[in-house]
Amino acid sequence: MRMSQYTTSNTQRKIAAKILKCGISKVWIDPKNLDKVNAAITRKDIKRLIEEGIIKKRKEKIKASKSKSKRQGLGSRKGKKHARLPSGKKTQWLKIVRPQRKLLSELKPELEKGVYREIYKKIKGNMFRSKAHLLSYLSEKGLIKKKQKA
Repeated sequence: MRMSQYTTSNTQRKIAAKILKCGISKVWIDPKNLDKVNAAITRKDIKRLIEEGIIKKRKEKIKASKSKSKRQGLGSRKGKKHARLPSGKKTQWLKIVRPQRKLLSELKPELEKGVYREIYKKIKGNMFRSKAHLLSYLSEKGLIKKKQKA
């Protein structure tokens, strides 16, 4: 704290802090007008001094944050390899499965009877690597109906 803080009575500082909505240490009082401040007794008097600029609120000091080095070595890791990733095994699997299921539902009218559910289960069982692999399997096995020309 500065010397000017000790020369005024603490009551004025406390009242000013409540009015300014800050801590006692953030209140600045002009050292040239200490007699006016000491004469101020009520909240109304202190509000008037704030308006005149004799009492002010100090600005907050912004500290530059030091970037801490993240300790991510082997010793500080907990959990499995894929548990630490934002996209773990499940999300990787979903990225493969959902497009395959969508493709299968689009091909449903073209598939032979009873094949849809069987292929759906194979997709669930992670049999196909990609949509292209699924299409090649269907065409290889001859499970897609050939469209008749009308």
